[in-house]
Formats: sequence, structure tokens, C-alpha cells
Amino acid sequence: MSKRRLSKQQQARITEKQQKEIVVNSESATGTSASATRCNGRIISHFGKQLDVEVLSEDSPPTVIRCHQRANLPDLVTGDLVVWEQGSDETGVIVAVADRKNMFARPDSGGNPKAVAANIDIVLVVFAVLPQAFMNLIDRYLVAIDSLGLEPLLVLNKVDLLNSGNTQEIDNMLSIYQSLGYSVHRVSTLSGAGIAELEESLAGLTTVLVGQSGVGKSSLVNRLGFDEITEVGDLSLGKYKGTHKTTTARLYHLPGCDLIDSPGIREFNLPHITQAQLLSGFKELHQLAGDCRFRDCSHQSEPGCAIKEAVEQGTVFRERLDSYLRILQMMEDS
Repeated sequence: MSKRRLSKQQQARITEKQQKEIVVNSESATGTSASATRCNGRIISHFGKQLDVEVLSEDSPPTVIRCHQRANLPDLVTGDLVVWEQGSDETGVIVAVADRKNMFARPDSGGNPKAVAANIDIVLVVFAVLPQAFMNLIDRYLVAIDSLGLEPLLVLNKVDLLNSGNTQEIDNMLSIYQSLGYSVHRVSTLSGAGIAELEESLAGLTTVLVGQSGVGKSSLVNRLGFDEITEVGDLSLGKYKGTHKTTTARLYHLPGCDLIDSPGIREFNLPHITQAQLLSGFKELHQLAGDCRFRDCSHQSEPGCAIKEAVEQGTVFRERLDSYLRILQMMEDS
């Protein structure tokens, strides 16, 4: 498949981002932090104690070197900007890491946040017609993204599977998010529908993909990259749940953007999120909560609840309040 020609706006955003990736100060690192040094590498993938580092150079095209990291460094993730030195063989040694602009994290098996990617511009929340998309899972992603100070972009994949039995339900769900100000894209990695519009929104940005297994994240990487650069897993047709093919977060340089594909997860609980952070993630509810009669209003049965009144008046979607209360119950039960 031939590569599409980038618009002038896309080219300008990409050039500006590339210039910012290399810190201008060329002093050598004196400790573990490289915030005031010239970073000469960026982690593009992680394999246990070994990391693939993209060599950043103003004078030559990027190359990749396998590196180890010094023991005194914190855990590093895809997207970290680092300082590395040549080792005794064909490998390198990471000696310092730059301060992160931000990070995306997801809960580990113990419920603690675990960093997945760093220095990103936007989070693509990918869901699909099959496995069936539902609001409560999307809301959990949105709460997690909000708690990290990041911006989401919602992508519905597999629109080629829409039919008379599921279109109205999905349209209603997406219209709720659009009315709340979230950017929503509808795409098909099979037919290519909606891909050009998504490319325009991502031009010059670094994004990380998150979503359930089987929603087509790897297929989306392939479609945006115009080549089958990741292995795609077949859906388990018995339960419409995907097989895990992506086992480590990896950064891909696509024609218009940088994209980090992360391991698929079927559940996204929020054990590390406080009740205040949960409410903040439901921005329309958070704006009204201060108007409730009682400061500790649970927004369920108390009189003078501004959120319940807004639901009754039709200015707040009941589905969103129900989703908030369901997540809150899950947090209390965990």
C-alpha cells in the first residue's frame, strides 16, 4: 500500500515535535537525572532488563541499539528520553533518564499503578463493535486518563460490523461522549473508513493505544502504518475476546505520528483512584457536585442533590450517573 502524502499542517507539527525531542544543552550527565543534559536516546521497547533505545542524532537517521540500564536508575518505560553510552560490545548502557513530561499507567496485579508509556501527547481509547463496547469500561479509561492529567481520544473500530441490531445503541453511546466534548472517531481497519480523519487528528503527536484485547489495536497500527508491522491476533469467536499478541509496549514511527502500542487488557479497574479523582473524571458531575445541599452527598438518595436534579431535568445523562455509581461501588467492594 502506498504512503499517503502528508499535509503541510502535519509536516509542520512533526518537524516541531522532532526539534523538541533533543534537549539543546549538551552538558554531560552527572547523575541519574538527565533533565539538563543532551538526551541521545529514546526507549522504543522494553524486554525485561534489556531495552531497545532509538539513537537520537541531528546528523544521521535513527538507529536502534539494545541497552542495559544502570542499577541506580528507576524503572524505565517506552517513550522515556535517556542518555546512553556505548558498552564494551555492540550493546549500550543507559546512564541517565530525563524528567518525564507525563506518563500513562495502568493497575498491576496488586492494584498499584504501573507505568506503561512516557512523554505522550494523547491517549487513544480504542473500543469496537465486537467485542461489544460498553460505557462503564470506557468511563474507567477516561477516569484513569483524567487522573494522570492526559487527554483522551475515543476511537470506535470495526464500524463495518454495524447493523440494524447494534447501530442505535452504539450511536446513542457515542453521542453522549460527543455532547460532553470528547473527540470521537469511527473507523474500520478493514475498509479504511475514517482512517484519514484520524490521521489528521494525530499528525505530529505521540499517542498510546489502550483498550480491551480484540478491539483491533494492532490492526489500527497496521492501517496507520500502511504495512503489517505488528502481529494481529484472531478473535476467539466463542466469547468474542481477543488473544494477546502485544506483550510489551512498543513505539512505532508512522508516516504522520508516533504511536505506542500497549499490551491489551480485558478489565480496567481503578483501585488506586480516590473517590475525589473518580468524580473529577466525570467532568459534568464534578461541576455540579459543589451545588449539592450536603458536602458529603453520595448523589444517590440525599435531598437537594444537584446531580440528581440535573438528571431529572435532562441536563445530565442518567447513563453517566449510573456508570459513576457502578464504578464507585466496584471501588468500595475491592
